[in-house]
Amino acid sequence: MITFLKILVIALFAAGGYQWGGYYGYAPAGAAVGLILGVITLLFNTFFEKVSTGRFFGAFIGLLLGILFARFLIMPFSDLITEDLNFLRYAITAIFGYGGMVLGAARGKNLTFATLIKLLKGQAMESNQKILDTSVIIDGRIADVCETGFVEGTLVVPQFILQELQHIADSADSLRRARGRRGLDVLHRIQKMSGITVKIVEEDFPKIKEVDAKLVALAKMMDAKILTNDFNLNKVAALQGVSVLNINELANALKPVVLPGETMKVFVLKEGKEHNQGVAYLDDGTMVVVENGRRFIGKNIDVSVTSVLQTTAGRMIFSRPKNEHERHEVRA
Repeated sequence: MITFLKILVIALFAAGGYQWGGYYGYAPAGAAVGLILGVITLLFNTFFEKVSTGRFFGAFIGLLLGILFARFLIMPFSDLITEDLNFLRYAITAIFGYGGMVLGAARGKNLTFATLIKLLKGQAMESNQKILDTSVIIDGRIADVCETGFVEGTLVVPQFILQELQHIADSADSLRRARGRRGLDVLHRIQKMSGITVKIVEEDFPKIKEVDAKLVALAKMMDAKILTNDFNLNKVAALQGVSVLNINELANALKPVVLPGETMKVFVLKEGKEHNQGVAYLDDGTMVVVENGRRFIGKNIDVSVTSVLQTTAGRMIFSRPKNEHERHEVRA
C-alpha cells in the first residue's frame, strides 16, 4: 500500500509537470522536472521519518545562531576584508553555521513540541525524570525507597504501562490478578507521598509492539532513566545508551558486608545440596550454606563465615558451626 502511494505521488508530480510544461511548449521537460521534484519530496519524507522533530528544530536554530555569531565575529574586521578575501567571510560563516547545526541537532534530540511550548511560556524543561516499568511497580519495593527520600525528580508512568497493569489486574489467573492489583496499589501509595511527583504521560509508539522497546524509546525521547528490576530490560537499555536504575542491584548493594572470620547467628532451615550441608537465610534473603550443618536443621546456631561468593543473582555466604571452625583453626 505504501509503495503504491509513493508511485502515485511521483506520477502526480510528473503529470503536473507535464501539464505545466505544456503551456510553454516543453511538456517532456516539465514531466522530467515534476518527476525529479516527486522523488525529492519522497526523500524528504523519508528523512523526516528518521529524524526526530527535536533534532530538526535544534539543527535549524543552531544553524541560525551559528551564522549570526559568524556575522558578529566578522563585523569588526569587515573593512579589512577586501573582495579578494571574500572567501574568508563565506568560509567562517559556513564553519560556524555547520558547527551550530551539529551542536543544535545533538542538543535538540529530546526536544518535543510540548517542551517548545513550555520554553515559549518561560517554563523550565524537566530533568531527572525516571520512568517506571511494570516489573518494578508490581515488585513494590520502589514505594519503600521513595519513602526514605533517596529518590528525587519526577516518576513517569507511561499510559501503556498503566494499560498493561490493568490487563494483569483483570487476568483470569488469581496470582496474576493479585500481582496486578498490588501494582496499582503501589502506584496509588506513591502518588499520595508528599515529596514525590508522579506524572502520567500519553506518549505511545504504535509502530513498536514490545513494551520494553517502547520504554527505551520513551526514555530516549524524554532523556530519562528507567527504573526496573528486569535483567533483560537492563541490558537492552544499556546497549542503547539509556541509563537504568535497577532495584535488585540497589538491594544487593545495601546488603550488609560480611567478611571471612565473622560470627553470626542463623536458623538452619533445610538440607543443602552437598553431603551434610545445612542452609539458612538472612533477613534480606541472602543464602547461608553451613558446612556440617545438617544435624542442626530446625535450630539456631552460631556460625563462622569461611567465604563469600558474589554472583549476578546475589550473594552466597559459606560458613561452618563456630565450634568446628575454632577447632579447625587450632589444628591449622
